[in-house]
Amino acid sequence: MKTESSPSSADPAQRLDRLPMSRFHWKLVGVSGMGWMFDSMDVGIISFVVATLTREWGLAPDQVAWMISIGLLGMLVGAAGTGTLADRYGRKTMFQATLLIFSFATAFCGLAWSYASLLVGRFLVGFGLGGELPIASTLVSEFSPARWRGRILVLLESFWAYGWVLAAIIAYFVIPTYGWRAAFFIGALPAFYVFVLRRALPESPRFLLSKGRNREAEEVVRGIERESGVTPPEGVNLVVDASAGRQLGSSLANFRELWSRPYLRRTVMLWVLWFTIVYSYYGIFTWLPTLLSEGGRGLTRSFGYVLIITLAQIPGYFSAAYLVEKVGRKWTLSPYLFLTAVGAFFFRNAGAEAEILFWGCFISFFNLGAWGVVYTYTPELYPTRVRGTGAGWAAACGRFGGVLAPLAVGGILGTGIVGYEPIFLMFSAVLLVGAINVALLGEETKGRTLEEIAK
Repeated sequence: MKTESSPSSADPAQRLDRLPMSRFHWKLVGVSGMGWMFDSMDVGIISFVVATLTREWGLAPDQVAWMISIGLLGMLVGAAGTGTLADRYGRKTMFQATLLIFSFATAFCGLAWSYASLLVGRFLVGFGLGGELPIASTLVSEFSPARWRGRILVLLESFWAYGWVLAAIIAYFVIPTYGWRAAFFIGALPAFYVFVLRRALPESPRFLLSKGRNREAEEVVRGIERESGVTPPEGVNLVVDASAGRQLGSSLANFRELWSRPYLRRTVMLWVLWFTIVYSYYGIFTWLPTLLSEGGRGLTRSFGYVLIITLAQIPGYFSAAYLVEKVGRKWTLSPYLFLTAVGAFFFRNAGAEAEILFWGCFISFFNLGAWGVVYTYTPELYPTRVRGTGAGWAAACGRFGGVLAPLAVGGILGTGIVGYEPIFLMFSAVLLVGAINVALLGEETKGRTLEEIAK
């Protein structure tokens, strides 16, 4: 095998940043992305199940809203709690734990015997899902070479689109024939995927270094170097930097650090960003099948529309993956949020089939492209010792918006208003706030190592 010269520094983190893209990195994206895809599939499934149960159980708009929001409330709790636990017990450990919680809770939803039992199941699903996503993005970011990190993280996030496509296919072919319970049982299959994760993914070397487990970190990095065709350096000094071996503080101390002077502006920017993008995404996409079906189009036809709109997410991700390393995180993210706001503004009056599909695809393309950058940007802005905490709490703030948005839509519909206009005007305004927030408070991280950004 042809080998490249090893980096001059023996620092494991610097060696990770200088590696070429290799089979290991693509495996990392694929294995982590499959977990991401299964999570997305579940979120998509509930939006279609809600449309079915609205008719089958005769649910009122406020009951529908709570069925959506209770899962997002679970995501809020899960994101805040498990992000901190990932800084204490490890990224890989919590990634596996949250995937198991999510899977078994989804199976419980398939057995639900009442509206109340379904709400309990959806909260537990949300808890697992809310914890898994920021942990997965943190894990992948800590392995990725600096010059590829943005592109890798956006490609990871693109698996969300594949999950939604799967959900739309299940809704179109499974729910009409086998019912909504079958959809949930399919969504429980990721429990078996944990066994793949156990064998395929190592623990993050940066996490190991932050815990003082330098020798373990060195072993992981050497294995990646050999898999990447790079000769590991000899005579490594295992004391790598001032933070290596630093023990984590309490959860409260980690949270306080997010609001310390070096990270205050970043934390404010991220919390506003997450609130606005989650509020708009879950408000729009979890209600969309129901809104379209209640517009007189029927369930099957509405599911077909959503499948087409969902497919537009995929090129949205790939466009962002290209731009995030060309123009940067900040100036990809802010315009994509602005253009999503434009799409929501015009969707409000869409009536003809062509208008619904065009503006729906427009929203889907730019909103999910923005999501890819959000998951790239968030873990970059904090040091390793609080990276999981920072990403988890930012996501939790977003989930608070996700809880409110479906309730807001349910409240608007409950007033008897017909049409999309007030709903999508609201989403357009929220997205505009998000775009301005990033433009004013965001900083560029393109091409910088995680250690350089954290200084």
